[in-house]
Amino acid sequence: MAGRLIRTILYRASLRRWASAAKAADATDLGLLRVQRSRARQLRHHLDQLIYKAENRMALPLIGSSTFRKPANADWSWRPELWRGPLPVPGIASARSKSVLGDEVTLFHDCDFSELTLRQLRNRREADLAPYGLRMDVFRFDGSYLSLVVALPPAATEGLKRRHLIRIDTIVEMEKPLEIFARLNIKHGPNTEQIVRELPLNEEEVMVEFDLAYTKLNEKRVERAWLDLIFEGPEMNQVTIRDLTFSRRPRAEL
Repeated sequence: MAGRLIRTILYRASLRRWASAAKAADATDLGLLRVQRSRARQLRHHLDQLIYKAENRMALPLIGSSTFRKPANADWSWRPELWRGPLPVPGIASARSKSVLGDEVTLFHDCDFSELTLRQLRNRREADLAPYGLRMDVFRFDGSYLSLVVALPPAATEGLKRRHLIRIDTIVEMEKPLEIFARLNIKHGPNTEQIVRELPLNEEEVMVEFDLAYTKLNEKRVERAWLDLIFEGPEMNQVTIRDLTFSRRPRAEL
């Protein structure tokens, strides 16, 4: 507390000194004015750097942010950890099947030799709401499947009913076109319900909804849920998932 008070006093004294020098500059001795100009330029250099870096950082999405668009009547919404905050291990090279990033995202493939890399990156675009994104580079690919599995938290299945719609929204960038399928899996007792939707990557808003009314979900035995993102023909491509969010809402009663 004392240190903060001293810094405040020194700052105000410095501010008054420079304000006084600027006010008196018209009549200041040229020798002294030359020294003041040199010091002012040095100070301005550091101030410009500070302002630039501060504005750049403050323009980025806030770390830990869970802000995103969701249906007005949503009773649950969520952005996974990987897109919310920095991971202890931000990347994996030559990623093997079952490699994990954070506590919720797992990579699966059947390549004999992995030429895949996963990397968390900081989102810096003005349009981004998610603080972080996921970049996947795929070089030679000799497998038959490639997927990212996102484990949903317990809150996603608490009170889950067949009248619910589960929605995912995402922002995806690719070097070249490919197909991505989203498969929602819900385990209830010995059975697992699966619903598959293709992501509409050619549309401005990449969103799909899973309607549980068309499943045989046993509402009393729901245990857990997860999402598979399945990539078709990923070889020699770079895929960046800038954001991935989930929400759940009850269907309107008729």
